[in-house]
Amino acid sequence: MSSHMIAICVLALMFVIATALPINMGVIAFVGAFLVGSVVAGMQAKAIMTGFPAELFLTLVGITFLFAQAQNNGTIDWLVRLAVRAVGGRIAAIPWIMFAITAVLTSVGAVSPAAVAIIAPIALGFAAKYNINPLMMGMMVVHGAQGGGFSPISIYGGITNKVVQEAGLPISELTTALTSLGVNLAVSAVLFFAFGGLKLMRQTAPKGAAGVGIGISPFGPPVAVAAQGPQIYGDAENEAASEERLTAQRSASAAAAVGGTMGAGGVAGAPREALDKGPDLHQVVTVVGLIALAVLTLLYKLDIGFVAISIGLLISILSPQVQKRAIGQVSWPEIMLIVGVSTYVGVMQKMGTITWVGDSVASLTSPLMVALLLLFVGAIVSAFASSTAVLGSLIPLAVPFLASGTGVDPIGFIAAMAVASTIVDVSPFSTNGALVLASAQHIDRDVFLRQLMIYGGIVTLVAPVVVWLLFVVF
Repeated sequence: MSSHMIAICVLALMFVIATALPINMGVIAFVGAFLVGSVVAGMQAKAIMTGFPAELFLTLVGITFLFAQAQNNGTIDWLVRLAVRAVGGRIAAIPWIMFAITAVLTSVGAVSPAAVAIIAPIALGFAAKYNINPLMMGMMVVHGAQGGGFSPISIYGGITNKVVQEAGLPISELTTALTSLGVNLAVSAVLFFAFGGLKLMRQTAPKGAAGVGIGISPFGPPVAVAAQGPQIYGDAENEAASEERLTAQRSASAAAAVGGTMGAGGVAGAPREALDKGPDLHQVVTVVGLIALAVLTLLYKLDIGFVAISIGLLISILSPQVQKRAIGQVSWPEIMLIVGVSTYVGVMQKMGTITWVGDSVASLTSPLMVALLLLFVGAIVSAFASSTAVLGSLIPLAVPFLASGTGVDPIGFIAAMAVASTIVDVSPFSTNGALVLASAQHIDRDVFLRQLMIYGGIVTLVAPVVVWLLFVVF
């Protein structure tokens, strides 16, 4: 058996073990990267570690740390209430607003993970607050980012257009951009109606409502939504809390006993009148920090991980006790899973396994079958690795048969490849899917992870066939 086949079989075995046993797949993947890299490929430890996604790791840590603080001090709840009031309480409009915002951000040049990292925590805050299915809400954010991702001035669009031009193939920038937007918009519409959109269209948010409920999904058991406002922690974090805060919580509980209600954006049990007041100092500083995060990352292209941690530090100075608890809320199990799998895929790329698979597919004789299999390769690899890298490596592999007069339309194939290689970013092992998973503060993450894996698997298997039929065959 060749080294490439061994690497592929080990990857499949990882999924089997992680499914059969309650073991974090990231741990298995790190061991797999070490064994396959050193024993099979003869790589040194330093070479194996080059596949570690340091940028993704820092992004996940920074974003979850910052937004944990924003949730704990009530900022996210306050923003949710403010936004719902702005749309007149029309809850059904909220998922589409999230889609539109991320689509606009990426279409004007924002890096897709940056847009998702900023919008996803807020979107999932809406989901928890107003009983919107969290899977639908999170996927609306990702599909929005991918829908706008191929405009001529976007990151994906610029890279794809450059690769195609260097390959000497004809290109229609508008076709690629509209194809990506149309497919992601259609998928989002299906998600919206499949996950309770009609019900949302018949309801509005009552003033001051705190919406705590259950998100129902056909992809798994119900996702329990926790109470909103500051989070509940274990004994270690509670012991670290200041005596003043504990006293305030006891006072709030006493107020609840004489007529208070569970409110949004404040301590559980606070009187509803207190929730209608404007933001306090901590919330104002946090909002300014979130705006600064968007400006510095989207306009000035600074690294979102470093910026998020820097802003988190400034907020921590104002409220050290919140910072202590926020550290415990960083999504360490999910981060371990994501960076472990990414490290293993990095080893496969360094071994040349990805290129070997692409070359093997491209050597087939049937042009249409080559096109379909290349779309599958792009989708499967991108579900675990960089979509940008996939676009840059697989399009050149398609040049020989696209330029040989086989009847496959290059413009249609490029559009199909663009969609197939990016729409799978809904996978929890890709950057955008990982950010959505890490942003899920109010739901059972184990259940949510399974839902994301099922949905990501469906998209990975179905999307290449659909775009192949629409843009290559017909």
